[in-house]
Amino acid sequence: MEPAVQKPLRHSEVPITFFREDKWTSFSEPGKFPLILDPVVAGSILTRVLIDGGSGLNLIFMSTITKMGLDISDKLKPSKAPFYGIVPGNVSFPIGTMVLPVTFGTPDNYRTELIKFEVADFESSYQAILRWPALAKFMAIPHYVYLLLKMPGKIGVLTFRGDLQKSFEFEKQAITYASTNRLPDTAREVLATA
Repeated sequence: MEPAVQKPLRHSEVPITFFREDKWTSFSEPGKFPLILDPVVAGSILTRVLIDGGSGLNLIFMSTITKMGLDISDKLKPSKAPFYGIVPGNVSFPIGTMVLPVTFGTPDNYRTELIKFEVADFESSYQAILRWPALAKFMAIPHYVYLLLKMPGKIGVLTFRGDLQKSFEFEKQAITYASTNRLPDTAREVLATA
């Protein structure tokens, strides 16, 4: 038997802190609005990416892939299981999974990681959703009160600010999608039986 040797994680030497100066805007209900950023995914700038540390699935929507002009035929792998809680009341079956490069930052200071996405074929107000597996890979820390995301970059800490107006608009759209999305008949029957 050998003693366990703790190996430091990549980028763990970079301290990430939040200060009062990080609060870039004032609004009456801190933490009410979602954090939406615009990373580069597979060479395309996506302007409506929800940063949501509360779940274990990174999602990209088929409509986003189509608009990006990606040929996914050779990248798509079968998905292992359906997921819940994305479409209220519905189970969702992904088309499959795929790995895409995601980049945050500028040419001078950036981070790129390969992120595994579930490909969803339903409408959303977002183009993609990055959740805790992506945040862990980037060693990123979101601050939902300040609408900030910080992560280690090539040279120092990268800081990304959300856009309050964009957050408000897309949250409104998300509520509209949720309220108008109908259960398929089979799902309604299963729920009635349950």
